[in-house]
Amino acid sequence: MAAALVIILLLGGWEAYARLGSIDDFILPAPDQVAASLVDDRGLLWDNLLVTAQEVVLGLALALALGLLLALALHHFAPLRRAIYPLLVGTQAIPIVTIAPLLAAWFGYGLLPKLVIVALVCFFPIVVTTLDGLAAVDPEQHKLLRTLGASRAQTFRWVEAPAALPAALSGAKIAVAVGGIAAVFAEYAGSENGLGHLLLQSIPQLETARAWATVVVLAALAVACFSLLALAERQLTPWAHRKDPDA
Repeated sequence: MAAALVIILLLGGWEAYARLGSIDDFILPAPDQVAASLVDDRGLLWDNLLVTAQEVVLGLALALALGLLLALALHHFAPLRRAIYPLLVGTQAIPIVTIAPLLAAWFGYGLLPKLVIVALVCFFPIVVTTLDGLAAVDPEQHKLLRTLGASRAQTFRWVEAPAALPAALSGAKIAVAVGGIAAVFAEYAGSENGLGHLLLQSIPQLETARAWATVVVLAALAVACFSLLALAERQLTPWAHRKDPDA
């Protein structure tokens, strides 16, 4: 309810500013015009949403697979971690908007460069949170399993995996919040469809209401993906969630 109230206040302030101010509609449309565009352009928005959603979902899946594998490798091999981890951190200093056109020129203008760009953005938080989850395992649990004669695979199955999975999913939730932005940058670099392409087209055509509607759809996509990951996290890792008596 509190969040809904904040949204209502923001939309009310936006509506009043757009209607009572001196700004033209093609510069800042009122919320009711954006809502009208959501209805009038729903077919166009839906078709482009499917393209961007595919890029985000597949890119996130690729980042999850590679991120988990790398996190496990860095956790089990300390020399590899000392060599790779600083480079991994350094990659975050590279603005994705600058390398998106380079990747598009390298891989072409199909789906592949967009998956690579989304995966690059989503990759880092997954690796870092998974490593933190693995490092948070109680050393006494390792000692206990060694005393019981557990193998390396059994130790991973019963101790490390339950610790790493909630952390990895938390990293995925962080990643998906920016995965849509990465997809839009990828589409800016070269695409014939997608929400980023639609946004890039709408602004020069002075279809500002449609551009804002595209932003709303993109935000809804991020919220939907985040919610699905949160649901998956609760279903896959019930041991990581305890009922809050104050909730």
